[in-house]
Amino acid sequence: QVHLVETGGGSVQAGGSLRLSCTGHGRAFSTHAMGWFRQAPGKEREFVAAISWTDGSIEYGDSVKGRFTISRDNAKNMLPLQMNSLKPEDTAVYYCAAGWPSDKTVESTYTYWGQGTQVTVSS
Repeated sequence: QVHLVETGGGSVQAGGSLRLSCTGHGRAFSTHAMGWFRQAPGKEREFVAAISWTDGSIEYGDSVKGRFTISRDNAKNMLPLQMNSLKPEDTAVYYCAAGWPSDKTVESTYTYWGQGTQVTVSS
């Protein structure tokens, strides 16, 4: 059984920073890519960032480019997401995903999902 656990959510004022992390657990955990998605109230889930576990290639959603940084720790199955210059519109539940996605930006192509962690940015 594989499961993902997100940590690091919380509340911050606009312009502040938060660091999320996702850890993959399970004896058979292996993956091709991991990513972050977010969902704000009343909106569809949105792609945030993803990284290939094999070649390290990275993609970012347009709304977070230049502000968020995704990285990986293959040995620990960890996926940090550094979020800087946060805006109120970044408020959402952030989800970690893993698997063998045919397109790292498309949520339906991921296999495993975490339960989510709330990020709230106040103005």
